[in-house]
Amino acid sequence: MISENLNNLKKRVGNQVTIVAVSKKKSPEMILEAYQTGHRHFGENYVQELCEKNEKLPHDIHWHFIGHLQTNKVKQIASFIYLIHAVDSFKLLKEINKQAQINNRKINVLLQVHIAQEETKFGLNKAELYAIIGSDELKKMENISILGLMGMASNTENTEIIEKEFKELNEIYSEIKKRRLLNLDFKILSMGMSSDYHLAIREGSNMLRIGSTIFGERIN
Repeated sequence: MISENLNNLKKRVGNQVTIVAVSKKKSPEMILEAYQTGHRHFGENYVQELCEKNEKLPHDIHWHFIGHLQTNKVKQIASFIYLIHAVDSFKLLKEINKQAQINNRKINVLLQVHIAQEETKFGLNKAELYAIIGSDELKKMENISILGLMGMASNTENTEIIEKEFKELNEIYSEIKKRRLLNLDFKILSMGMSSDYHLAIREGSNMLRIGSTIFGERIN
């Protein structure tokens, strides 16, 4: 069922969009079923769970950390993480650069922008975002590569609100991309989940974080 769901989803979204299969709380066996279709991008929310799965599963998996990341947990994933999605502070960015340097590698990241109406969602506001990308300190960080932006829309059934928020993020992404700043290699706009990915693609997303559409609804 997982492989069928994944293949059907890929047909719907096309080759230009990267699907990150959200595998938090999913067993290694479920992840392997998706892996055996040729899929390599998987997203996790919890550091300990991610580290355990990295040990058990094939090492050519591209692990994405998509949850809220605490600075003191960066060192646990710095040696193998493929992409960190939710960078929402300069403090976190500096710690990622530090741990990447220790591991003699460059870590790819996305800056998370707060576009939703809910105050509970994480992310940078526009002023904070532009302060980071315009800072002299960022130019000295040689062990990170900022590949784009990530955002989560409001949890609502009102598609007009969701479309407006995705459109806003795309406009910010496009404006920053034109600047061609050092340490910015903008090519990823990550927005859209199982409930709203079709709207996200319409508004320019090229990376989706999809869980239930692939693995089925989570049973708590």
